[in-house]
Amino acid sequence: MAFTDLLILFLALLFLRFWWRYWSVTGGGPKNLPPGPAGWPIVGNLGQVILQHRHFVFTVRDHLRAKYGPIFTMQMGQRTLVIVTSSELIHEALVQRGPTFASRPEDSPIRLLFSVGKCAINSAEYGPLWRTLRRNFVTELINPARVKQCSWIRKWALENHMKRLRREASEKGFVEVLSNCRLTICSVLICLCFGAKISEDEIKKIESVLKDVMLITLPKLPDFFPVLTPLFRKQLRQAKALRNKQLECLVPLVRKRKAFVESGGNGGPEMASPVGAAYIDSLFGLDAPGRGKLGEEELVTLCSEAINAGTDTSATTLEWALLHLVLDQEIQEKLYKEIVEHVGKDGLVTESDVEKMSYLGAVVKETFRRHPPGHFVLSHAVTEETKLGGYTIPENASVEFYTAWVAEDPALWDDPGKFRPERFLVGDGVDVDVTGTRGVKMLPFGAGRRICPAQTLGTLHVLLSLARMVHAFKWLPVPGAPPSPAETFAFTVVMKYPLKAVILPRV
Repeated sequence: MAFTDLLILFLALLFLRFWWRYWSVTGGGPKNLPPGPAGWPIVGNLGQVILQHRHFVFTVRDHLRAKYGPIFTMQMGQRTLVIVTSSELIHEALVQRGPTFASRPEDSPIRLLFSVGKCAINSAEYGPLWRTLRRNFVTELINPARVKQCSWIRKWALENHMKRLRREASEKGFVEVLSNCRLTICSVLICLCFGAKISEDEIKKIESVLKDVMLITLPKLPDFFPVLTPLFRKQLRQAKALRNKQLECLVPLVRKRKAFVESGGNGGPEMASPVGAAYIDSLFGLDAPGRGKLGEEELVTLCSEAINAGTDTSATTLEWALLHLVLDQEIQEKLYKEIVEHVGKDGLVTESDVEKMSYLGAVVKETFRRHPPGHFVLSHAVTEETKLGGYTIPENASVEFYTAWVAEDPALWDDPGKFRPERFLVGDGVDVDVTGTRGVKMLPFGAGRRICPAQTLGTLHVLLSLARMVHAFKWLPVPGAPPSPAETFAFTVVMKYPLKAVILPRV
């Protein structure tokens, strides 16, 4: 072999060696990143994750967390991910040092399209715009007076829900839990956002479009290799088409509501909430820092965010709760007896009733613990380079908090794999702070500055829906087709085989 060939081979091997060292994250070194799995040249750990043929959530849960411990790093293409799994470090980052970890990483062109350049509560960077949007949301949608004022919406939606369950059971012999719960929760949130009572067909159309929006904004290859974004023009065209479809669904509701507000409350029967009672009413005149008055695209984004965030998480929680009630009739009977003690066999369960039902609260908390709606909270980013657990967190890194593990940790919970609501009445769940403020044992809503602002409203929807369904029906497995607790990922961790159940009217 000629000297020139040997030189070229040597330089190529040297180049690959440097690439390997650069993309292999082993902790320490000049960057002092947390340790983690060695990556491949250029792609880092991305290729290894893809070859698992499983969603990243399950790879972290079943393999990486146990191997690399409370904090580790993964190099996913051009993105550095710092993954935090321990109760202590999650509490330190999100609660004790909340402002430092409160921002968001850069978004892909597709997510920027749907958020109108991060003009949304979940995606906005930590700063004046985020504060204004979140403060307005809390003040106008989930303050106790507004929740009470809009109780008729939940009453209306749940009446339709019960009728639909009876009709479906009569026609099929069973009911499909998730699809029915999604439709009902979505109808509640559409009415809360737009003050409108719309047809079931319209609700289904909006729900389907918004579900597609959630799925198309999940991380894809260009998120990890922004340099390759121009090669994915087809994906961007598909996203733009879906965005247009989203606008076509919701802009008419925006315009109808605006006309209703400007007319002083004169409008058709579709506008059911009085002026000032719908979330969007507060957005029409909002002066958003750096944005000014919000346009139709921003209004659609903010209302879609509220509907999407509440629909999927609440409906999924109801499905998991009913799975356990179907599998354990003793728990179901105990819950039914508590409901009857408060409202009688023929009474109507109200919002004030569910607040007094301790066992109902325990069932819902145990469902949140065993099946948190998100195993990770949404991606965080630090506002400046900092340290956590003795390691450096770079300013441009995505910090991912794997919060599901703390609810499975045997050091924090007795027999954590067992569904046992009683633990929240007498045992290791008593006085657990689900907000994580006093300490982290379970975080169904996240924690710190970015905690879900609608946690109380979402919990109310789950409590009231579950109580109504158990009060009206006995839930049983479909004969010959027992339900499976197998999981899959669809924005949240859901049942791989959607729950079907036989319902028998209570007598």
